[in-house]
Amino acid sequence: MSGFLFVVPPLVGHINPAVGVADLLLARGHRVAWACADPGLVGRLAGDRAPVFPCAGPVPGVGEARRPPDLRGPEALKFLWEWYLLPLAEAMAPGVRAAVETFRPDVVVADQQAFSGGLVAERAGLPWATSATTSAEFADPLAGLPRVTEWLAERLADLRRSVGDPAGDADPRFSPHLVLAFSTVELAGPTAAARGGPIRWVGPSITARPAAADFPWDWLDPGRATVLVTLGTANADAGGRFLAVCREALRARADRVQGVVVDPRNTLGTSRLRSLGADAASSRDGIPSPDGTRAPYGAQPSPGHDKDLLVLPAVPQLALLERVDAVVCHAGHNTVCEALWHGVPLVVAPIRDDQPVVAGQVVDAGAGVRVRFGRVTAARLGAALDAVLHEAGHRAAAERIGTAFRAAGGATAAADSLEQLAWEYR
Repeated sequence: MSGFLFVVPPLVGHINPAVGVADLLLARGHRVAWACADPGLVGRLAGDRAPVFPCAGPVPGVGEARRPPDLRGPEALKFLWEWYLLPLAEAMAPGVRAAVETFRPDVVVADQQAFSGGLVAERAGLPWATSATTSAEFADPLAGLPRVTEWLAERLADLRRSVGDPAGDADPRFSPHLVLAFSTVELAGPTAAARGGPIRWVGPSITARPAAADFPWDWLDPGRATVLVTLGTANADAGGRFLAVCREALRARADRVQGVVVDPRNTLGTSRLRSLGADAASSRDGIPSPDGTRAPYGAQPSPGHDKDLLVLPAVPQLALLERVDAVVCHAGHNTVCEALWHGVPLVVAPIRDDQPVVAGQVVDAGAGVRVRFGRVTAARLGAALDAVLHEAGHRAAAERIGTAFRAAGGATAAADSLEQLAWEYR
């Protein structure tokens, strides 16, 4: 029996892939614990089977960590690092050290955006694995931005001096022992495939989640294609215009297409919250609000909804993906992988962070069409939808990637690799 400490940021898309791995390790008789700046979030997503060590840290979207919704490109990426990821690492470090001293893990599993996990493990002389929940870092998202790259290298050096082992040299985003990449080269592409190091391409960690019983499944018309529109949990404030464009494009195709639109902030003015269940679209922990609280799951459509368009603040995404024909999204890695796992092609409209890289991977793999989030028209979006719905190549590519995902092993392959790492360092 070995002990595994999962160090994660308080971000749903970074915790969810680790949950299935942690559950398997527990089922195999190992000790598991978590360290996070939001223990309640971990508890909601992972249950109460493993202890959660609290850490300090900024809350995403609150105070100085609240990013202006119109910030894009390199400035958005710099904001993410300067005002969230680096302060998070500094703040979490004491809690991670306390977790290591109390729990005494054999292996630390550090999310790629929880830098303190790898640095504290290195200083403690422990083997550590990187949990890479997005394939963007393998494609070097800072390529072509030398000033940003230089600035980041300086900040990571400062972080190492204050948190890690000053004599160490490992990049806290890439463990020298093991990197668990929750994707495959079929999506990440040849550049990622050529990257050296101890990378294990395990594919997405997708585990069963209870579907909400209240979703109006009988609303779905089997005689028409169904399109899911979602922008994930972190982009609700920026999505009003885009969702309105999607609504227009979908209604123009109402004779052959019906749409399910996820609108957490009710920007379209057509949905109201209601308790629904334990699985929300790209959320699974409720709907985050600007003050950091979370509204209940789920929704009931208002009396104004119609037979062509269903607008809800949350949906049972995994269950719904089994019945949709296309997904329109922001190119968030988890949403993309869940769609491709089900062989569903995509229209991707990246907003910021890793999303442009992931969108490029989808297009390069042939599994979707890219549009411009801030400028796309209903006509252009409709043309992209027509392409992924009616051109067979996109669905064939999505199904090919889905097959590769399933063959990679997911949570089982990740748990196997972590057990092997613990064995090697005994």
